[in-house]
Amino acid sequence: MDCFGEILIGWYEEHKRDLPWRDTKDPYKIWVSEVILQQTRVVQGYDYYVRFMKRFPDVRSLAEADEDEVLRYWQGLGYYSRAKHLHEAACSINERGCFPSTYDEVRALKGVGEYTASAICSFAYDMPVAVVDGNVCRVISRWAGVEEPIDTAEGKKTIAALAENLLIKNDSARYNQAIMDFGALQCVPFSPRCDACPLVETCAAYRKKLVAFLPKKRHKQSVTHRYFIYFHVRFGEYTFIYKRTDKDIWRNLYEFPLMEVESELKEEDLFSHPLFRRLFENAQVKSIRLVEKNVKHVLSHQTIHADLYDVLLDESKEWGQSFMKIPESDLYKFPVSRLISHFFSLLLKPNN
Repeated sequence: MDCFGEILIGWYEEHKRDLPWRDTKDPYKIWVSEVILQQTRVVQGYDYYVRFMKRFPDVRSLAEADEDEVLRYWQGLGYYSRAKHLHEAACSINERGCFPSTYDEVRALKGVGEYTASAICSFAYDMPVAVVDGNVCRVISRWAGVEEPIDTAEGKKTIAALAENLLIKNDSARYNQAIMDFGALQCVPFSPRCDACPLVETCAAYRKKLVAFLPKKRHKQSVTHRYFIYFHVRFGEYTFIYKRTDKDIWRNLYEFPLMEVESELKEEDLFSHPLFRRLFENAQVKSIRLVEKNVKHVLSHQTIHADLYDVLLDESKEWGQSFMKIPESDLYKFPVSRLISHFFSLLLKPNN
């Protein structure tokens, strides 16, 4: 077991990535980096982390910020509940007066699960806890030859037990960083370079020719297709937006007036659709044009198919009491999804 960890640390000292959150023991900075990287690749999350820390260098600055501003700095990362939970937890830490220093206290923070709590406690406080993310699961599953599906209770239990047994307890932070980097750079999901792997001689998956089949997963998550039609409504120098508040994607982000339909809707069928009639029943539409059709936006378990229309209303008749009426020039002030940000870029183009 010790040989496994020592080999990984030796590999790590030669190949480790130079990342800003590794040069600190500050639990706040480590916490922010781990939350950003929960559903984001390092190459994408790096710049977001640098920008986020420049604006919110400590717990107090994050806690005292407005939630909309925090969401704007998160814009483009997706999974916006992470930013909302980060902000809520920062407020509770700020009230407490210091960052929690025990595993249970860290685990109790809003939005912090077992993995994030373990990472913070290991990297900031050198606690002997194993950090188990997707990369670690893959390395352990292959090396130990775990053929149980890792998305089952039994599989998770097996991986967790192996992770604890393999941990170098008196050097947990370096070991955890090593195995995570090893999974990200060496023992990659597809076509890993086993011929250049320092663990190849003891790897059960390599010996049994199971590298391409491990780790196993039992459950395949189905993808839902949704069809959104957005309307950029112009009312003189003003436009209309609203904040998503339902328990759905993009909660607490802003977007244009929307109608969701069951399937792709042809342009010629738009005006006769009941949702369109209901949306604009009290409006005097001067013109309407299609800006972009069937923009595909892929989320983890959903694919959004979105159309955008530009609608010009007669200013003599009020409309949109259920929406926020704002100056067109203020659109950039509101946190939005990547899809709506894309639509913003289209609308700001010349001749649009």
